[in-house]
Amino acid sequence: MSDDKSKTGNDRKLISLEQEYELRDWTQSLGCTEKQLRAAVEAVGNSADAVRKYLSGRK
Repeated sequence: MSDDKSKTGNDRKLISLEQEYELRDWTQSLGCTEKQLRAAVEAVGNSADAVRKYLSGRK
C-alpha cells in the first residue's frame, strides 16, 4: 500500500504496519515493541484508539 503523505489526518487515526518509519513512530508513541503492536493490530484492527485501549489493558 502506498503512503499518501498529503492525507496526514488518517495517519493519526489508523496504524499502518507497512512502512518502517510508521512502525518506529507508533511503537515510540504507544510505548510498545513491534511485536506487541502487530499483535494489537491483529487483535483489534488498525484503529489507533482501539490499539491504545487494547495495549493499556495489557499493562
